[in-house]
Amino acid sequence: MNAADLSRSEQHAYDAARFSEIVGSAAAEDWARPSPVAAWTALDVVTHLVEWSRGFLAGSAGMHLAPLDVAADPAAAWKTHTADIQGLFDEPAGRMISNPHMGDKPLDEALSEIYTPDIWMHSWDLSRALGRDFDLGADRAAATLAGAAAMEDAMRASGQFGPRVEVPADATPQEQLLGFIGRDPYWRP
Repeated sequence: MNAADLSRSEQHAYDAARFSEIVGSAAAEDWARPSPVAAWTALDVVTHLVEWSRGFLAGSAGMHLAPLDVAADPAAAWKTHTADIQGLFDEPAGRMISNPHMGDKPLDEALSEIYTPDIWMHSWDLSRALGRDFDLGADRAAATLAGAAAMEDAMRASGQFGPRVEVPADATPQEQLLGFIGRDPYWRP
């Protein structure tokens, strides 16, 4: 599937569904497994995606979605969260965000820029935590890396990305992107 051919809503639905498959495949004991994100477990990956986006919506759009207990049932929380966010993509209703880092922009545009890619990249983290591989897609990884490289200083200053992990010169686009965002692309639990 080519990400460039999808609408914002379709891209979110696609990435969220792929993440849902990973979440749904986890057994109860898997949630305590370490992830490639330093000091995070598999559960922390899901919790991050749910909590930061709901906090972002509250702070930047005045939208207060019901809190979810991710630890009690990660799959149910993720399912509810995905439906909540997909509803915002499917019916944006002129909603806007106002954020000091992004300025004022349509809610679906802002979510498409920062939240959907987060699901996509954290799909690799959760897959690896569960001992599986995940293909980010060479074209999308290369395009994301090209865009991110242009704003590397701002990304590093945000504190949201770890130091670059060096990869071989012949690394795949996925390996290059993972190294760029501070992940060891060869990490195993």
